Amino acid sequence: MTAPSAPTAAARTGSPELLRSVFRQHAAGVAVITAVDGGRPVGFTATSLNSVSADPPLLSFSIGTGSSSWPAISGSDHVGVHILAEDQRDLAGLFARSGADRFGDPTLWSAGPQGVPVLDGVLAWLVCRVVARVPAGEHRVIIAEAVAGHSLGEGRGEGRPLLYHQGRFNALRD
Repeated sequence: MTAPSAPTAAARTGSPELLRSVFRQHAAGVAVITAVDGGRPVGFTATSLNSVSADPPLLSFSIGTGSSSWPAISGSDHVGVHILAEDQRDLAGLFARSGADRFGDPTLWSAGPQGVPVLDGVLAWLVCRVVARVPAGEHRVIIAEAVAGHSLGEGRGEGRPLLYHQGRFNALRD
């Protein structure tokens, strides 16, 4: 085993650009988060989804306070979390695009538990009760407890996830 290399002159000090550069190397799963705001559905694409605890069943994701979806997330008791399949790049792009009609045609969805918008055809979805909103710079880390959901194949591992890497949506390679 070799010792870790010492930082070189090319190493950069902490900065937003450094963090972005490093995380472009990190492949992340792609999710869509949904909520209801004044009776209308809202949602956004997230790559910050994490499992926090199995018991109780907690997850987290982050959202910028400047996001158009932030007012809905800041006031919602429940949110939807959707894991996208590798063939859902267009859906991920739609929910990532500012000003898009995210719930118009061709998006298929219905009101799920607690009235939360649930997208059709995703690998898995959860409706979660928001338990905390933790300040983190210009973002908030949302911690939520799963209260309902469905997974394609229910544990059999069916379906292939959509990934985000190097600034693009990608699929797993065999």
